[in-house]
Amino acid sequence: MAIPNLPFPPPERVLHEDVLSYTPLPRSVSLARRRTARLVADWGMPPLAGDAALIVSELAGNAVLHGCLRDRLFRVRLAHTACALRIEVADPRAERLPSPRTPADDECFGRGLLLVAALATRWGVTPRIVGKTTWAELAVESG
Repeated sequence: MAIPNLPFPPPERVLHEDVLSYTPLPRSVSLARRRTARLVADWGMPPLAGDAALIVSELAGNAVLHGCLRDRLFRVRLAHTACALRIEVADPRAERLPSPRTPADDECFGRGLLLVAALATRWGVTPRIVGKTTWAELAVESG
């Protein structure tokens, strides 16, 4: 029995997009965070700027600490559609997949993905040919 060829829904039109690669250094995390806050506000979503900047900071921080290789950049992509602001951070380490954990009360690290999960409408990890992309989406209010 043949399976009917069902059409996929058309992808949402991207209203604004930004892609920039960064060196795997701690200072790049703050650069990506500030750029994200500015762009999201410039794109007409000032209420989402703080949450988006925090998500970028956490995902970029994880890329620098756990996902980057020497001399290999990580990439931050922001895509704004009518329904969502998608944040993607790509790094070259596919074997190091992020997963939330529950840190001890006295630990200084380990809460980043818990913050991402609390702020984002949804988040996940997509494997790539080389590396992975960790992404999160924030719902955009129609107005």
